[in-house]
Amino acid sequence: MAVMLQINPFSILAETISPFVMQGFIVAMVVLIALGTIIQMIHHKNLTYFFNNAKKAKLAATKELGIGEKTSIIAKTTVVDIGTTSELGFGKRRLAHVLGMYGTILFWVSSAVLVFCYTGVDKTNSETWSVLWHVGAILTCLGGYWFWFFLRVDVSAEAHPWYRIIKADLFVLALLACATFGLAWSLTQFNGQIGLSYLFLILFIAANLILFGGVYWSKFAHMFYKPGAAIQKNLAEADGSRDNLPPPADAPEQFGLGIKREEPKHY
Repeated sequence: MAVMLQINPFSILAETISPFVMQGFIVAMVVLIALGTIIQMIHHKNLTYFFNNAKKAKLAATKELGIGEKTSIIAKTTVVDIGTTSELGFGKRRLAHVLGMYGTILFWVSSAVLVFCYTGVDKTNSETWSVLWHVGAILTCLGGYWFWFFLRVDVSAEAHPWYRIIKADLFVLALLACATFGLAWSLTQFNGQIGLSYLFLILFIAANLILFGGVYWSKFAHMFYKPGAAIQKNLAEADGSRDNLPPPADAPEQFGLGIKREEPKHY
């Protein structure tokens, strides 16, 4: 198993399929992501809403932020809020999300590096990138399956069965299929199980087509919206515009847990 992790599965595949075909496939997937995201933005008017909201917030700002302040807020938001998904608080849901997020990033980046840089005639094998590809797929599976079976809100809070599927689940299911079938393809190919390896390769390709071709209908694009929304929110809090929301009201003293009750009077 340890040896398999160090082998580039795409280099073995290159013995039957041209590396240029693999590279073309990756380019096609990037194009599908761009098209799906742009069409979704136009249809749902997400970008229009974002810029209109930012324009209104700028007019409502009570403080003008300097370049240094903006840079600091953006950097902190990227590292803390986005990089650690802090909005999810501390707990299993956040851990599962972090595992899946960084696993997916590793899986996708290492796929591109292996195909473009280490697959083909006279190309050397990179054990490091091969290990990262497998580790990325494994982390994606760990975070994704943990979320799917145990942490989904509609399952844990509303008692729906784990196999209940809605359109919003397209992204996570297609992503899990990619990672799972990718690992299965690598394992069977390494073991010389030709029939099974081609079966899992076809399923791996199909899962990628569904994942990247279904961007318009899935939650794929939220990975672009969420960082922008988080940065805008923190900038709005810093400049006083509060994203066009009213200021928080002071908690009334006569209500809630902090209520000061009169001592009982005995007559």
